Amino acid sequence: MTDNLSNFGPNPNNPYPLEGYNRLCYLKNIIKNPNIIVGEYTYYDDFENPENFEKNVLYHFDFIGDKLIIGKFCAIASGVKFIMNGGNHQIESFATYPFSIFGNGWEKATPDAWPDKGNTVVGNDVWIGYEATLMPGVKVGDGAVIGAKAVVTKDVEPYTIVGGNSARVIRKRFDDEVIELLLKLQWWNWDVEKITEHITILCSGDFQALKALE
Repeated sequence: MTDNLSNFGPNPNNPYPLEGYNRLCYLKNIIKNPNIIVGEYTYYDDFENPENFEKNVLYHFDFIGDKLIIGKFCAIASGVKFIMNGGNHQIESFATYPFSIFGNGWEKATPDAWPDKGNTVVGNDVWIGYEATLMPGVKVGDGAVIGAKAVVTKDVEPYTIVGGNSARVIRKRFDDEVIELLLKLQWWNWDVEKITEHITILCSGDFQALKALE
């Protein structure tokens, strides 16, 4: 048995939990930017190098201070990109060009405030497919699925599958009763021992067994 495995699952503090495979990482262990916050067991798989992740968080400037917040147990595919608020331009004024940042007499065009849609927040147990793009301030609910190459421009409800450009709802993963129970249980916040104990139920479609965990 390897050091990163036990009877209660892999060690979430191990950057590379798959022995002999260094392109998948538990993301929180390699993040250096304090404005990127990632929960335990969330992984990123990159065809080249998982340390490319921060390069794919674009226009993320310290002086703006917006955060990318990703929950636990998420699966993020290669090439996923997050556009942050630093990429926004004024669209209420006649000109979209950011004159003020170049100075030399243009600083008088500094707006009262740059467009800011807030933090980008991804819930727990979210699967984000290959080369999907999330725009600034988007909120993705727990259990959602983002299709490959989707461009997400607005919030995604929990346990909803979206795809396309701009992303549209394809379908709910479950009926409302199941979704309500999953959001009530919040299994991703259980102790790892409890998750391990009930893992076969979590990986099944047995609603009655799931309901018995209330």
